[in-house]
Amino acid sequence: MLPEKSPYFASPIVLAVLCYAVWGFAPLAYVPIAAFGGGAMEIIGHRSVWAVVWAVGLVFFTRQFPEVWAIVKQPKLLGILFISSLTVAINWGVFVWAVTNGHTIESSLGYYLNPLINMAAGAILFQERLDGYGKTAIGAAVVGVLIQAVAIGHIPWIALILAVSFATYGIIRKQVRVNALPGLLVECLYLFPVGIAYLVWFEASGQGHFFDSPWNAFWFAFTGPITVLPLALFSFVARRLPLSTMGFIQFIAPTIAFCIGLSQGETFTFLRGVSFAFIWGGAMVFAFGAWQRLRAVKI
Repeated sequence: MLPEKSPYFASPIVLAVLCYAVWGFAPLAYVPIAAFGGGAMEIIGHRSVWAVVWAVGLVFFTRQFPEVWAIVKQPKLLGILFISSLTVAINWGVFVWAVTNGHTIESSLGYYLNPLINMAAGAILFQERLDGYGKTAIGAAVVGVLIQAVAIGHIPWIALILAVSFATYGIIRKQVRVNALPGLLVECLYLFPVGIAYLVWFEASGQGHFFDSPWNAFWFAFTGPITVLPLALFSFVARRLPLSTMGFIQFIAPTIAFCIGLSQGETFTFLRGVSFAFIWGGAMVFAFGAWQRLRAVKI
């Protein structure tokens, strides 16, 4: 009897595409919060709190609490997840600050740079082979990133921090032998005490916006699912796809973010256009190479 095929929607590639699409549209969730006065730190505090609520709900729904207890019993594993929680916290903070302060296009540069680090890490750390198409794609994207740095007129620290922090998170999660949701819940629990303490102080000092209206409360609570769902998908697919493949699919998120930043009137010069042309060209070369390899396998 032939083994039953997995449903198409369960394909790691399909889930990776969904993951990065959600991340790409995430800046839109912070626009209404910024409009009623919510700042980056308040958003990050709410993300830390509501992420736990959603992570607990998903773990309960999938009946994976025994795996959470198993993680708690392993100090070494707890230490590794603590480090991964710090990397994702840094990534959250810089990203939220960027998109709420008119730097969405620059944040997209970071997520264009991230796949380059993923591909390099895949080749160096995990001996993943890069063919000519992959090397050409990386070369084109590197040129694009360098031109982008010249175009903005300063060291793109936002992009560099976003790229390095999330690449590090991906490498750590690829090595940790825990399922996506239990590991994610533990990471969120590390951030919860700081988040809830900050929000209590912030509201007590009269600076908070959560209780101002149901609309405000809704958007702050919405930071939970847009934080947890893509992270859960990422943690699931990171252990099932090569880093080089993940790096290519990740171009979806910065492209969406770039379009959002452009629609919001952020500065986009001719030189920036040239840089993105190189980056998109690299993505197309990589896609063509992947298509060629797929054809060869079928033949």
